[in-house]
Amino acid sequence: MTKRNKKHAKLRSRPSFLHWRFVILVFGIVMVFVGLASRAAYIQVVEPDLLIERGDNRIVRTKNVKVHRGMILDRHGDELAVSVPVKAIYADPKTIHENGGFSDTRRWKALAEVLGRSYEEITKRLQNPKRRFIYIERQVSPAMAKYVAELKLPGVYLRDESRRYYPAGEVSAHVIGFTDVDDKGIEGIERMYDDTLTGTPGSRKIRKDAKGRQVEIIQQTAAREPKNIQLTIDQRIQTLAYNELKKAVHYHQATSGSAVVVDIHSGEILAMANSPSYNPNNRSTVKPHRTRNRAITDAYEPGSAAKPLAVLSALEFGSYEKTDVIDTSPGYAAVGGGRVKDPRNYGELDLKGIVRKSSNVGTARLVESVPEEHFINTYYNMGLVGSSGINLIGESEGLFRDGRRWSEFELATLSFGYGIAVTPVQLARMYSILGNGGINRPLSIIKQDLGDEGERVIDEVNATAVLDMLESVVLDGGTAPKARVPGYRVAGKTGTSRKAVAGGYGTDYVNTFAGVAPVSNPQVAVVVLINEPAGDLYHAGDTAAPLFSSIMAGTLQLLNVAPDDKPVSLLAERRQKLLPKGE
Repeated sequence: MTKRNKKHAKLRSRPSFLHWRFVILVFGIVMVFVGLASRAAYIQVVEPDLLIERGDNRIVRTKNVKVHRGMILDRHGDELAVSVPVKAIYADPKTIHENGGFSDTRRWKALAEVLGRSYEEITKRLQNPKRRFIYIERQVSPAMAKYVAELKLPGVYLRDESRRYYPAGEVSAHVIGFTDVDDKGIEGIERMYDDTLTGTPGSRKIRKDAKGRQVEIIQQTAAREPKNIQLTIDQRIQTLAYNELKKAVHYHQATSGSAVVVDIHSGEILAMANSPSYNPNNRSTVKPHRTRNRAITDAYEPGSAAKPLAVLSALEFGSYEKTDVIDTSPGYAAVGGGRVKDPRNYGELDLKGIVRKSSNVGTARLVESVPEEHFINTYYNMGLVGSSGINLIGESEGLFRDGRRWSEFELATLSFGYGIAVTPVQLARMYSILGNGGINRPLSIIKQDLGDEGERVIDEVNATAVLDMLESVVLDGGTAPKARVPGYRVAGKTGTSRKAVAGGYGTDYVNTFAGVAPVSNPQVAVVVLINEPAGDLYHAGDTAAPLFSSIMAGTLQLLNVAPDDKPVSLLAERRQKLLPKGE
């Protein structure tokens, strides 16, 4: 080989396996796999919850099983409060702004118009694009909701909810109460039994596939169904009592009034009405003082309506018999440094005469004959001190100065209903005890099995004797002949008391009448109260007594109570005369 050929000959050598470019490539591939493995280990071992949550957000859904609020029923099963389905209108401001905001002015103005609001008011609330949920309107009717859905506004949606409806309206408003916009009870029975009426919603967690189909139930919680509440109220009697009370309050230009009707033998409240009332289905203009259940919250001095307790106390202690006579001359008496007087000099009166004439001097003399402790205990035993038993929220236990010694004059004034304040419900309990022959049974407003037989607090003979005395009040010569009920024997007592003000008593009156019927077999006790009558009539015999008569008459007829004002033999004889001959 020549030198020229040797000079240009190439050196043949085998390439190295560990060339630097190959090393870099392999290293890069290895690092990628190491990174992937590390990330996979971190996601699956160290902190897997984040991706699980994100995955579940796409395929797992929780559906709430809604339960409607339980119903409130009267004693016959008539509905007093029911829940009706309605819709809520809400908005997602972020979605609204992502879809052109309020560019379609015409449809937004249509929404504002149907809701009774201004366009500016609605759009101003939805200006913040960072917010995701804002209520526009709650509890709208299905027709309004359908109209809103047809507007097809981006970011405006509907959701199901319920609204409370009260078929009886203002008639039973103070007893039933009402709920707020979130269906939570805030007054009356609705508040007292909110947990029972509400129940607990159920839920179901499910897994869906990419097409939205349910493929698995992950977790399920059963709903606790709400319970219905049945009251002792008889809606027929409730309506009667409210209508008569409303007319009386208006006629006498009174500030307010209350009426309570009680079943004597069970202690169940058949009616509890107040005036003025309110419409629980539309509370937009209702003032707070109208929502107060005055029959259980407002306490007044009962006046002469409490005088039977002085007679009872004397009979129970044995210091007087029902035929004994007391000299009330000359129509006034000095007692413990004070002076007690009657409207006029009644002279000598037996115990029935003291009740019939409503003699302050007579009751003061009766109280003087018994120990203080015995007389005070009579007020406790007859239900004028403490809870009535119905246990409604806001119930007052009245005002009674306990725990200290009473002066002679204070005991005398207590004998004719001053120095103590009671609610109409407490007074109704007192008269139901009288009508029940001296058995004290707590009042109730929730229908339940009668397990409480009551406690005897006064002798049945004395209770019957006092009823006989109270019957004379509505007869000729008594203070309340306007309380008579045609066809029935009635026993009751008026109460005309002046309202206390700072430093003494003012010029406003509280008129009450409390009584039972029929006297031969008492079934019902009724208490009515007229607060601050402003007309020419301000005595209970002219204001409360006629109201009592109309409510008691209607109640006895609705309950099919047989008349008792005539002897059975006389009724049979009269019926025989009316029958055709030969029958």
